Amino acid sequence: MFSVLICDDSLVARKQVAKCLPEDWPVAVHFARNGQEGMAALQEGKGNLLLLDLNMPVMDGYQVLEAIQAAKLPTKVIVISGDIQPEAHERVKTLGALEFIEKPIQPELFYQVLIKHRIIASQEDKSAPQLDRLDPAIRDCYQEITNIAMGQAGDHLARILNVFVKLPIPNVNLIESAELHMMLQDIEDKDTVSGICQGFVGPGVCGEALFILSDSSFADVAKIMNIKGEVDDRVQLELLMDAANILIGTCLNGLAQQLDLHFSQGHPVVLGQHRNITELISTNKTRWRRTLAIELSYGLEGYSVHCDLVLLVTEESMKVMNQKLSHLLEE
Repeated sequence: MFSVLICDDSLVARKQVAKCLPEDWPVAVHFARNGQEGMAALQEGKGNLLLLDLNMPVMDGYQVLEAIQAAKLPTKVIVISGDIQPEAHERVKTLGALEFIEKPIQPELFYQVLIKHRIIASQEDKSAPQLDRLDPAIRDCYQEITNIAMGQAGDHLARILNVFVKLPIPNVNLIESAELHMMLQDIEDKDTVSGICQGFVGPGVCGEALFILSDSSFADVAKIMNIKGEVDDRVQLELLMDAANILIGTCLNGLAQQLDLHFSQGHPVVLGQHRNITELISTNKTRWRRTLAIELSYGLEGYSVHCDLVLLVTEESMKVMNQKLSHLLEE
C-alpha cells in the first residue's frame, strides 16, 4: 500500500496536514516529530511520499533532503513550511523536493499539487489510459533494444579509442522532469561535470539526449587520444563533443533501426562545463511533464573515465514506440 509520512515537530501541524489528505485515498499514514525520526521511518519503507517541515529540532528539513539524496531513497518529497523566503523555496527544489507549500496548508492547493506531480490521478485521468507505470513486458523490450544499441555504441567507442568499454545495465523509468537530477546521484557530489544536450525527432517520436562526462575523466581521455600539452577548457570541450557525438549518434541509430524509425538529430548544445550535477541539469528546462528516461553509465577499463548517457522521450512518443514494441512481442 502507498504510504505517506508526515514529518513535523508540531502536533497541531501534523494533524492539519493529515486532515488535508484526500478522503478516498487508500494510504497508510505515518508520523515523525523530527528529521531523525523521519529518516528512520523512511529507511523502514514508511514513506513513498514525505510531507516535510523545514524547521525542526535534532535534524531539520534541509538535512533530511540531503540525507535522502545521499541514501538514494526513492521517496517523493513535498515541503510544507512557514518559511516564505525565496531562498528557502530554491534550496529545497535544488535538494530534490517536488514542491514547496506554505503554511497554513490549504486542502485544495495541496490536492492540486498531488495531481500536478501524478501522485494521485485527477477525475479526468481516472477514466483515461494510464502511462504512470511501464508494463513489465514493455520495460523488458526497452531494456533489450537499449542493450543492443548501447553495445553498438560501446563497440564504436572501443574501436576508435582502442580500449575495453564497460557496458552498463540500462535503467528504464517513467519520471517527472523534476526528478531527472535524482537519477544521476551516482555522480559524486564532489566531482564536477560537463554536459551536452542534443534533440532528436522521428515519425511520431521526439526526445532529447543528455551526455554527461565527469571532469575527472578528461585527463585519461586526453591520454587515450594521445593529446599532448595542456588540456584546457577548449580541448576539454572538443573531447566532450567528440565523445557525445559517438555515443549519442550510434545509440540513437541502433534504437531507430530496431524500431523501424529514422531519427534526425538537432545541433548539440553545451549545457555547461565544470559544474555540479544539479546546476548542469537545471539548465536543461525539459518542457515535458513526464518522460521515459533511459540511463546508461559507461566506463573504460583501466582508466578513470565515467560518462552518463540519458535518453529522454516524451510521453506522447511512447504511444508510437509502445506500438512498435508490442509488434515485436507478438512476433
